[in-house]
Amino acid sequence: MRYGLGSFVAVGFMMAASGDSRTEATAPQSCASLASLALPEATITIAQPVSPGAFVPPRPFAAAGPRGALPIVAATALPAFCRVAGTITPSKDSAIKFEVWMPTAEWNGKFVGMGNGGFAGSILYQVMGAPLSRGYAVAATDTGHEGASTDASFALGHRERLIDFAYRGVHEMTVRSKLIVEAYYGRSAKYSYWDGCSCGGIQAFSEAARYPADYDGIIAGAPATSMTHLQAIAVWRRQTIEASRGALEPPSKLAVLHKAVLDACDARDGIRDGVLEDPTRCDFDPRTLACKGDDDAQCLTQAQVRTVQTFYAPLVNPRSHAQIFPGLERGGESIWGDQAANGGMVAQSAYGRGAWLGDAVFQDPNWNYKTFDFDEGLARADQLDEGLMTLSPNLRTFFARGGKLLHYHGWSDPGISPRSSIDFFNTVMKAVGAESNVRDSYRLFMVPGMGHCFGGEGPTAFDPIGAMERWVEEGRAPDRIIASRWTDGKVDRTRPLCPYPQVADYKGTGTTDDAENFVCRAK
Repeated sequence: MRYGLGSFVAVGFMMAASGDSRTEATAPQSCASLASLALPEATITIAQPVSPGAFVPPRPFAAAGPRGALPIVAATALPAFCRVAGTITPSKDSAIKFEVWMPTAEWNGKFVGMGNGGFAGSILYQVMGAPLSRGYAVAATDTGHEGASTDASFALGHRERLIDFAYRGVHEMTVRSKLIVEAYYGRSAKYSYWDGCSCGGIQAFSEAARYPADYDGIIAGAPATSMTHLQAIAVWRRQTIEASRGALEPPSKLAVLHKAVLDACDARDGIRDGVLEDPTRCDFDPRTLACKGDDDAQCLTQAQVRTVQTFYAPLVNPRSHAQIFPGLERGGESIWGDQAANGGMVAQSAYGRGAWLGDAVFQDPNWNYKTFDFDEGLARADQLDEGLMTLSPNLRTFFARGGKLLHYHGWSDPGISPRSSIDFFNTVMKAVGAESNVRDSYRLFMVPGMGHCFGGEGPTAFDPIGAMERWVEEGRAPDRIIASRWTDGKVDRTRPLCPYPQVADYKGTGTTDDAENFVCRAK
């Protein structure tokens, strides 16, 4: 989800990494004929063939190329496809817009649903191009409302729209899209996958728990395990920083902080490479940077030290001291304030003002984040949320029917604490592990140096969909996934991503820029 300092949704289609999986030439039905296709509680509004390079998206695509786990295929580089758009109305107050793109030739026989970012509010056309180019029939939705991804006002007085966003919109899109795919090709998809990060990661786990038959394989990146608690820690950080006037300005202070962290901890994984393989090994104390006298460019004021401590620290209940949401990890400071790539410091963002709490939970447009109470107020918020936006660890049915779940999170994520994914992984293990070998169905990959869904200083370009295809279709569980770092359009480092709790350990010989010189081992 594009939350706090986060910025986008990762989709993970690195075509060069796993090759072209298209094996079938297809002779689909007429695309235009789909305009008259009857669907339950849905209306098709567009059914048109699109020639190669002819598609003009409603919103401009980003530049083509690898962006961490998010490659963007330019609109002019798309293959010919059939574009179908429609609106689904499961309630009187619902208007779930969705699109399905189906390659005209060489369909690979598979379907993939793509996730959203932030509070959704639009169809992310730019994430549909890569899977389409890989031969997939691909679908995406706005989840039932239109607006900025930081705007939760759609939920004010609209319970049905809130439900559509929380879980129903993705499921309804999936059901209708599969019907459209079957009508176009004359047969159903052999395999169905979900791929989403942030909000798309929440959608991933919701699908697995609520609708376990929708997808054979689910890729879940950087999910907010509890929207309410994530919003609460954003509010807490903003309250704390405003009270102490401790903003890290100028931005060069972040570089000073980040260098000090690397100087203290980078070598603890056996090599110095500018990335912390396992930030939990780092105990850097920001007080070591406190100014001895007047403020200068190479030190932090006392207020700034408190700001850094606030970002590292978990939010705890002031009465019970129980953890509400974990803090950020050391090693990602360089992107805490990166407005372009990661949404800006969470305490300075719209999320820090409690958009979700005020509009979606408390249903109060005048709600004031400055007076929010993290004991009784948060308990009331949890009660009102009714579990709509809190991940369930009950994935038994999904696993029992053979579903595979690949979960990843960047260690340097400045918007959603990476440790929240570890906590949830352990919760699932406890909830389901006694009944089956969960690791055969669910694996978590922590990505050193990666920010929120993409970007960062480590090798962050990888191919989770290729790993998922091999897992579901060939029975080969991912023991490691190769990630690449791109500099000036070229790969200059590769490194294995290891299933948690394993980490990449240097063998001791060869260049540290080659993944072959590392092995996955338990720490």
